[in-house]
Amino acid sequence: MDLKEIQNLIKFVANSGVAEVKLEMDDVKITIRTTLEGNATETTYVQQMPAQSALPQAAAPQQIAPVAAPVVEAPAVENSHYITIKSPIIGTFYRKPSPDKPMFVEVGKTISKGDVLCVIEAMKLFNEIESEVSGKIVKILVDDMSPVEFDQPLFLVDPS
Repeated sequence: MDLKEIQNLIKFVANSGVAEVKLEMDDVKITIRTTLEGNATETTYVQQMPAQSALPQAAAPQQIAPVAAPVVEAPAVENSHYITIKSPIIGTFYRKPSPDKPMFVEVGKTISKGDVLCVIEAMKLFNEIESEVSGKIVKILVDDMSPVEFDQPLFLVDPS
């Protein structure tokens, strides 16, 4: 595993919101932890190499600067009458049923109870997420093809 792959893994974990990831391979052990302190999010990365690793020369450990995960702001007080539709599972969020099809919903679209809003892929299964309320989509809170956590807000719906 080279440095570029490790950096890509760190970025993916920081964006996914996962608390901790451990990866062990033949010659590398990596632990990536994300902790929440107050309102600030801090990501800590630890890379460990076994002592029996055969390196031609002693290399100083590289310092990887922590990357702050994006902070999701809570909806403003005036949006308190909106209903938040949350993710029922962990997985990857998709706004379309397939790359060549149109989006399930757009901002401003009126939805009914039972309408499919998105698809979340979990363990190679694509789960359609249906609306439990009727209303109008006010905001889509997650980017297409982004990892989502259980109970993460996905959509804001105006039920009026």
